[in-house]
Amino acid sequence: MIVEHDDLQSKLNIGQDEDIKQFLTFFMADEEYGVDILTVQEIRSWEEITEIPNSPDFVKGVINLRGTIVPIIDLRLRFGLPAVTYGPLTVVIVLKVKLESTCKIMGIVVDAVSDVYSIAEHEAKAVPHLSDSDNTQFVAGLVNVGEKMVALLDLQKTMGI
Repeated sequence: MIVEHDDLQSKLNIGQDEDIKQFLTFFMADEEYGVDILTVQEIRSWEEITEIPNSPDFVKGVINLRGTIVPIIDLRLRFGLPAVTYGPLTVVIVLKVKLESTCKIMGIVVDAVSDVYSIAEHEAKAVPHLSDSDNTQFVAGLVNVGEKMVALLDLQKTMGI
């Protein structure tokens, strides 16, 4: 049997990784979460920030990032997790998030950065709906990576203030 090169590519999925995305993963409260790496602008160590009066409790304040004022959100507080004292592993992941018709630069405070994984979008499973007050609206899907499960965040819903 003679197999054309294009047929072989389609049978083996060679060169057809359009649905493969890379995700930067990080820890919060011993759980691992991931964001599309294409949204990540940089990872910074924790630094002092300027607080903004009357902002929601999960908005820690702002930083000046090379002339751009960047709001910083504590993801633990956004998800209703207990606050922790920031330590040497605490980082701010600066993200470019598309909100409605504009792109915004925002930072999220997380416990520690973990890894970068290549994940096929079709491998992500839907999040079970638990109650009307749960935070599942922030999670776009769940995916198994080895022996662990990673929650992939929906940044538009997570960062929409």
